[in-house]
Amino acid sequence: MNVERKNIDEVNATLTLVVEKSDCKERVEKTLRSYRQKANVPGFRPGHVPAAMIQKMYGKGVLVDELNKLVSEQLLSYVRENNIKLLGEPLPSADQKEVDLDGESFEFVFDIAIAPEFNIELNKRVSLPYYEIAVDDTMLDNTVKSYTGRFGSYDQVEDVLEGDVVKGDVVEMANGAVKEDGIKVTDAVLCPKYMKNDLQKAIFVGAKKDAVVVFNPKTAYENENEISSFLKITKEQVADLTSDFQFTIKGITRYKEAEMNQDLFDKALGEGVVKSEEEFKAKIKEELVSSLSVDSDYKFMLDARTALLKKLDGVAFPDAFLKRWALSTNENLKEDVLEKDYPKMVEDLKWHLIKEKIAADNNVKVEDADLKDFAKKAAKAQFAQYGMMSVPEDVLENYVKDMLSKKENLTNIVDKVVEDKVVAIVKESVKVNNQSVSLEDFNKMFEGQEA
Repeated sequence: MNVERKNIDEVNATLTLVVEKSDCKERVEKTLRSYRQKANVPGFRPGHVPAAMIQKMYGKGVLVDELNKLVSEQLLSYVRENNIKLLGEPLPSADQKEVDLDGESFEFVFDIAIAPEFNIELNKRVSLPYYEIAVDDTMLDNTVKSYTGRFGSYDQVEDVLEGDVVKGDVVEMANGAVKEDGIKVTDAVLCPKYMKNDLQKAIFVGAKKDAVVVFNPKTAYENENEISSFLKITKEQVADLTSDFQFTIKGITRYKEAEMNQDLFDKALGEGVVKSEEEFKAKIKEELVSSLSVDSDYKFMLDARTALLKKLDGVAFPDAFLKRWALSTNENLKEDVLEKDYPKMVEDLKWHLIKEKIAADNNVKVEDADLKDFAKKAAKAQFAQYGMMSVPEDVLENYVKDMLSKKENLTNIVDKVVEDKVVAIVKESVKVNNQSVSLEDFNKMFEGQEA
């Protein structure tokens, strides 16, 4: 077998493979012998079908299969042995001639795209901003309030405040008395706070448990859906409704924020982690700083990416090949969509190559411990979104194990770990201008940007 490379330019080339029939003869014969052992042909016992008949029935199909396998193997071997850094995968060339399966040799021509050569210099002449998000008193107070709210309690009380949930029995009235065939609802629930009419709201505020009050739902609420849900009637019935209703208060539930005590500290941060309000706020501030640093690191990565991508301005890329490859590997992709998305696609490719270059130049390695550490941080962040700040270690370990057991998750985690290591190298190598900004100003930096 012979492989010949022909360079078209710096990033495009063709590979021509010539396969002699003798190169795959043994493979074809072995497969045909296997077919002969399994073939079920009327008139012949299994394993006794004439070889010539098997050759006639399956010979060319087997030859095609074995040629495809051999060509794929040799392509991969050639690329590895010659350390060719491909972009995409080899594609059959337009110069490919029809293969004569009755011939003594077979020629295959493939187009390949080669990653361009480039250097990335990282030194203190390169300056990048790093935005540290300031944790101000308002942010701290709001976070503390979110904890006291999250771990609050629902208490039964004796009189109604605007934000209370009031439960009771409702009956329709007519001419100041209960309407015998009127609407009746048992265990109806309302909250005066959500009434749009202040006079109707005032009827409930200050009322005590077991009190009987009269109000008008149509006046109290503007939304027909609210009235329909409250009285268990249709929207059509709501349209014609003008009656007052009698509401007998059976229960009043009030939400009470958690007090600033050890019980709150333990529920929010874990048992015994802090023992005073001062320590509690200090710990929350520490967590806020840590959480916001993730956003700061992300912004630094974006700025580093933008700066490093500029270093590839003027570097040639095999655009025609990449577009052809994208269309060949995604049957649902349309040419007009590709043309629109291609600039972003090639930009992502450039960033990938830059990361690979920096990682190779700095001998970056990804260890199992790196993957586990990243997965654990990601898991903690996910749990924190649901208010679970102190997840038991065994639960966390099992969650991480499950994350790493899934191939797609593992691939994404490896990519992210490499990116984090590369960005850390960039941060260490360039001049970093630390700037303190408010969260509001930081968020403004992303306004108008595509997701």
